[in-house]
Amino acid sequence: MSENAINVNIVLYTMCLVQDGDKVLLLNRPDKRGFPGWIGPGGKVDFPESLTEGAIREVWEETGLRVGNLVYKGLDEFVDMEKQLRYMVFNYVATSFEGELLRNPPEGELRWIPVSEAADYPMQPWFRRRLPLFFAEGTFEIYERWELGEQIRLSISRI
Repeated sequence: MSENAINVNIVLYTMCLVQDGDKVLLLNRPDKRGFPGWIGPGGKVDFPESLTEGAIREVWEETGLRVGNLVYKGLDEFVDMEKQLRYMVFNYVATSFEGELLRNPPEGELRWIPVSEAADYPMQPWFRRRLPLFFAEGTFEIYERWELGEQIRLSISRI
């Protein structure tokens, strides 16, 4: 094992878009919550839960819905060389759900948005780049590498 691998901090996150026919559930995060704009539900995977368990829990906490029929769509990975940080987001789409949307969601306003219009909403550039990949055939992998505060590599692969 290389010495660099021993010192790397790996953080695991999930994002799970809930799809109902031609609509997707997004939340509008306010500035105070970080990453403002429209985004999918998700967050940090708690130890020792599985990635899928983390995705299901995050959707429930942020929306009030219990999701099922999760389909793994891909990995979005951010590597910061100075911080020795590998930030990995495992992405899913859920096409089955039950429950009612929260009236006062903790992460921001919830809205069912037509998939064809979702990219027109204000959102972070990294989410805008990832959004169409949730609805494309197959899986994806996004790899971003940063050094000295600048992006030195970006690759997007469809598998």
